[in-house]
Amino acid sequence: MIKVSTAAKEKVATLMKEDGFDPKEDFVRVGVKSGGCSGLSYDLKFDKAQLVDDRLFEDNDVKIVVDKKSLLYLLGTTLEYSGGLNGKGFVFNNPNANRTCGCGESFSL
Repeated sequence: MIKVSTAAKEKVATLMKEDGFDPKEDFVRVGVKSGGCSGLSYDLKFDKAQLVDDRLFEDNDVKIVVDKKSLLYLLGTTLEYSGGLNGKGFVFNNPNANRTCGCGESFSL
């Protein structure tokens, strides 16, 4: 399961509406790809379609789809949003990551 904090929920809804997506119908697609300074990086985007191999999660009124390949890397992760002085953006709190980079956008196992 992937969880979504209240701050992330609010930011996701705002950004989806700005980009022409409906937060009640459309999805946040979360994935993992090779790259970044720690070896793997997170991929986050909005989508209107759920694919055959996608796993659907819903938490805090946010629908999240994850492809089968990325699922093992992301189980137990919480999507958060930080808008403070030290930075602004989405943050993945991933219990599976052994090491993360300083910017929080990549990790390794």
